[in-house]
Amino acid sequence: MPVSLFREPRCSLNDRSSFHLRADAALTVRWEHDRGGNRVMPRTSEPGRSVSSRLLELLFCFEPGQTELNLAELVRKTGLPRPTVRRLVLELTQAGALDRRADGRFSVGLKLWRLGTLAPLTESLRAMARPYMEDLYSALHQHVQLAVLEGNEAVVIERLSAPQAMELMSQVGGRLPLHCSGVGKILLSHSGPDLLEEVLDGCLQRFTSRTVTDPSTLRKELANCRRTGTALVHGELSDGADSIAARIIDNEGKVVAALSVVFRSGSVDRQAILPAVITCALAISRMLGWRPGVKVREGLFQPS
Repeated sequence: MPVSLFREPRCSLNDRSSFHLRADAALTVRWEHDRGGNRVMPRTSEPGRSVSSRLLELLFCFEPGQTELNLAELVRKTGLPRPTVRRLVLELTQAGALDRRADGRFSVGLKLWRLGTLAPLTESLRAMARPYMEDLYSALHQHVQLAVLEGNEAVVIERLSAPQAMELMSQVGGRLPLHCSGVGKILLSHSGPDLLEEVLDGCLQRFTSRTVTDPSTLRKELANCRRTGTALVHGELSDGADSIAARIIDNEGKVVAALSVVFRSGSVDRQAILPAVITCALAISRMLGWRPGVKVREGLFQPS
């Protein structure tokens, strides 16, 4: 049974002077520094601190250059007891505020990221990508969509569509299967081995007669996606709908999203528009800090 977030440690109030000292400690943070000179919270349980302040302290540990942290690093940066950090991290992960990667490290979760996009001064991935998506849409007049990974599905976070374009299965906020959509194959191919094996060993649902449901065949396709950074899907999710997708990479080489163009089969030359999709994805990647020479890392952002 999960431990309630609102259960606070009990402290004795028998000694009046001790109580005042504890109250002062709760109001005044005495910062310490680690070996690298970085400011960290003192190593104390600080019984007077509220649960919300501890949760925020954990979340504020994540910053540019430190987007993934393990339990020991969170303990060091917050100064909280290891059992407390473990309990709070578990609660945050279960709520979707943090994500746990295959290597045991933690990163900001998709739900928390969605909340951050509501801040008026926050330049979200969607906001950064939209101008380039508009350029691609203006050139092709086809569906242009942006998706990220959540659990074992791709979530569409932005889409531009022409009125005369073919109807699609999902809208913004909708989910797409990883094994037979363009954005899904990009995200799956760059995920860690745990998710990859989970999908390949699971039930690969057949949506059309062209859906690849053989694990060995799909594994080869995904290996090619990793090598090229692109995916070409021909009528696997919907009859008569093709998709071309490319990866979007951040400054650390992690694949954080996928960009795709969806169009009616036979309406355009797939090889002709592939360079435009790649160029658009690379432009968005540059906005995220990626530069040529940054090696693409395996194991992308994995929400819980």
